[in-house]
Amino acid sequence: MEPLADRYVQVRSLTEALASPLSAEDQTVQSMPDVSPTKWHRGHTSWFFETFLLEPHGYPVHHPAYGYIFNSYYEAVGARHPRAERGLVSRPGIDEVARYRAHVDAAMADLLGGDLAPEAADLAVLGLHHEQQHQELLLMDIKHVLSRNPLLPAYAEPATPPPAVDAAADKPGWVEHRGGPVDVGHPGGGFAYDNELPRHRTQLVPFALADRTVTCGEWLAFMDDGGYHRPELWLSDGWAAVQAQGRTAPLYWSGPDGHHDPTGGDRWHLFTLAGHHPVDPARPVCHVDYYEADAFARWAGGRLPTEFEWEAVATPFAADEAPADDNLLASNPLGDLLHPAGGAGRWFGDVWEWTASSYAPYPGFRPAAGAVGEYNGKFMVNQYVLRGGSCCTPVGHLRPTYRNFFPAGARWAFSGVRLAKDLRR
Repeated sequence: MEPLADRYVQVRSLTEALASPLSAEDQTVQSMPDVSPTKWHRGHTSWFFETFLLEPHGYPVHHPAYGYIFNSYYEAVGARHPRAERGLVSRPGIDEVARYRAHVDAAMADLLGGDLAPEAADLAVLGLHHEQQHQELLLMDIKHVLSRNPLLPAYAEPATPPPAVDAAADKPGWVEHRGGPVDVGHPGGGFAYDNELPRHRTQLVPFALADRTVTCGEWLAFMDDGGYHRPELWLSDGWAAVQAQGRTAPLYWSGPDGHHDPTGGDRWHLFTLAGHHPVDPARPVCHVDYYEADAFARWAGGRLPTEFEWEAVATPFAADEAPADDNLLASNPLGDLLHPAGGAGRWFGDVWEWTASSYAPYPGFRPAAGAVGEYNGKFMVNQYVLRGGSCCTPVGHLRPTYRNFFPAGARWAFSGVRLAKDLRR
């Protein structure tokens, strides 16, 4: 097993590598309340280690005001700056945040180099996984930030050409499951978030899942058939959002129907982390919310899978898709993180897939003691579960039991759709 101190350096260095293409101005902008500035992610992940590991071991804080600025939602720790106003915090600047990270890293090197109690070591591991979550959030958020810039600047240019996808495979295959009792939840033997536990048994009825996610070409057919203009396809709240926001396409799409298309062309384009490009019909559709996913499934004559259906079918494929290296950039050069690739037989690492399951505790769930117990449990209401991981998810998080969650109207995550259908008994 990799020493914890080495793992710490690896994860923390990756956050800085992901921020390195961005200017000070890029790292300060907050384009909507759900988005956080890049420098805030860098500061918050440092605050987590300082607050939950260093302070209890007697290390001095770097700055007395940083606890207020970089606390996210930990009520038990103290007051915090309003989330929607993080973009107003011009100081500390990115160089000051870098010094804060260096201060925390030096203290953590000292702490991890000593005799660390098992409980503290477990907390350090949680902190690393927490930082990995923020690495994905950093990319999600900066994509939204850059998309609001009229210049539509790219975060980075692809390091390698995107892999070819067979555009002729316009019909998905189906993976059938006979139903019956299945065990779900993390089986142990490695890290898991508390919301993946405890493992338990649930009952499924016969069903099938598509062997790939929905493509942009299929979404274009939905749009051409009036998908955004047919209230019978939509849940009430979703239809209200479509009407209020004037939606006619997924987030980041532009072109026909009056959308701004800086290329002046007559076809759909989309904004990616690699810049503005024509929509590729063979790629997975991305940046749709639960309402859009549900409406498409209804239009297509299917439905969204439950999270346990997804887990039961995807688990046998996990070993085949397991990365060789538990590092976001080691297994995926930066250019490959910029947009989902797609293709049949892929279950992990393209788009987060909406499920029909509300985000709720498993039977017997108990949050951890203390402030870290606020990590997941307090959000188990008014959210839906997504499975599978995206092109920007750290590869060590691409496991069958990982439960991501967002409100039904969230679109800025790398979220897509996999269809399910019922089978006769």
